[in-house]
This record gives sequence, structure tokens and C-alpha cells, in this order.
Amino acid sequence: MNNPEANVQDEAVAVVVVTYNSEQLLPALMESLGTGLDGVRWHLTVADNASADGTVDALRRLAPEATIVEMGRNAGYAAGINAAVAVAGPHTAVLVLNPDVRLGPGCVRTLLDTLRTPGVGLAVPRIEDGTGRLIPTLRREPSIPRILGDALLGARRAGKFRVLGEVITDDAYYEQEHMADWAEGSTMLVSKECWERCAPWDESFFLYSEETDFALRARDAGLGTRYNPAARAVHLEGDSRVSPRLWALLTTNRVRLYRRRHSLAATSVYWSALLLRESSRAVTGKPQSRMAVKSLLSPTRMRETPGPWTVHPSVPRPAPARG
Repeated sequence: MNNPEANVQDEAVAVVVVTYNSEQLLPALMESLGTGLDGVRWHLTVADNASADGTVDALRRLAPEATIVEMGRNAGYAAGINAAVAVAGPHTAVLVLNPDVRLGPGCVRTLLDTLRTPGVGLAVPRIEDGTGRLIPTLRREPSIPRILGDALLGARRAGKFRVLGEVITDDAYYEQEHMADWAEGSTMLVSKECWERCAPWDESFFLYSEETDFALRARDAGLGTRYNPAARAVHLEGDSRVSPRLWALLTTNRVRLYRRRHSLAATSVYWSALLLRESSRAVTGKPQSRMAVKSLLSPTRMRETPGPWTVHPSVPRPAPARG
């Protein structure tokens, strides 16, 4: 008979963190790893994107056994993940973490159990903000009806309908285990099989849409994303507002990702719907949307490979709208 306890002991998790000026976040992160990975063999690899603060020194002090990859430049989130996994010790799964994540007790052990579900390549936990409020992290595949639903109804209302919302916003949905098309990438356990078949993460995205691309390619390969609410984590910056420049990058990367999976004609409609959404918000005075409109209308910004951006992977990812 299969022994789950024995299976867990056979696992070895490569914990991968990408940092940039993350010194202040590291003590609490390191403290949470012990309880979050309780009962699991693991080792830590950190890719640092040329931090200008004391991030690397703090890592050496707080985690002397960790492997540190100094990228030498701000190479982006996907590049950091790829570089860290490339030098990580032997492992059966990869845990991708943002530095502002705090794992709940036993989180990874539960996610390892989730990975054993047939057809699962990625496992993700329930994520809350620093006040204990649920962050809707599960997503449906981007589509034209969904971006129109977002534009006309708002993300929170549209997300309650499968056809109309990309962000799954029904709180009841987060009470049970479910498959999802993809999930935000701050806390994600990837099976070795999934990594070997679908990696590397696409570095051309730099930041935003890289986890969408990876999860959708994994799903295409028969290795989907599964959510388990019994695994818990806190994302401290999950509700933070982002800069206009970051929002513009997120917006243009959504179009670039859509283009890779659809025809040029369909992408033109998707682009138009996204432009409608951002334009309607720009006229209300939102600086993030004004910058997004400029980027959507810029041939340079819409190229397949984006130019250099002065952003970094420890900047909070935009939270879905709640209203």
C-alpha cells in the first residue's frame, strides 16, 4: 500500500528566491522557511539581481548554507529563477518564492501531496495579505470575452463568471481544492517532471506574464495547476499599488503573451479590448492606465522582446481589483 509519509521523506525541494534590494524582507522570509518546509528535505538557492543594498550580505548571514547566484545585473524574475534552478542541488520539486512571502506551517508538505494528483505539475496555496484577507490568486486563461468583461464590469464582478472574468474572485471557490488555468507566481511548487518538460521560464517577459506562460505551457503538456487551500502563505505586498511603469509593463506583456497563442487577427481584437479598458480608466485620472495606454500605442513597447526596464522582481505584483 502507498505510504504518503514515506513519499514525503523521499522528496527534496529546491527553494528558489529571486531578490533585488530585498534586505529588509529576508529575516522574516528565512524564519518562515523552517515551519513552512517542516518535515521536508530542502535547500535554498537565491538569485540576486544586482542589489544595491545589503541583500547579499544579509543572505550570507541569515542563510550561510544557501547557494547565492549573483546575476551581475537586473536580469528579471524569469532569468533569476532559471539561473537558480540551474545550480540548485538534487531535487524532486522546485519551490518558487517571492522574498515578500511568508510560508504557513506545513505549507510545502501539503503542496507536495497535491503534486501527486494525476495530471498536476504545479501546486499553489491559499494566499492572504498581511491582515489575513484572501488574495484572489487563481486565474483563467486570457480571452477576448474576459478582457471585455473586465473592461465593462470590473475585475471583481466579472471574475464571478467563468466566461467573463480572468481573475477568479468568488471567495467560495477558494475553500476547496481546484484545478486552475494558472495562478500568480509568488508561491508555486513545480514538480521535477514539469520543470524538465516545460522549463526554462521565458526570460523575454522580464517581469509579469512569465508565470502565465509557464503554467499554460505546462497545462498544454498535461501538467496543470492545482490549488490547495490547506496550504497557506502570506504575501505581504499582495495588495500594494504599483507604479505606472510597472502597470504598463504588465499590460503590454499580456498582449505579447496572447499573441503567442493566437492569430494576429484575434490578438488585434484582444489589444483593442485592453486599450478600451485602460483608456476608460485613464480618463478617470489613473496614472497607471495613462502609462499603459501610451505603451499599448507604442510600437517600441509592443515588440516581442521588451527593452530595458528599471523594475525588479521584488516589486509587488498588482492585486486584482476588489470592486
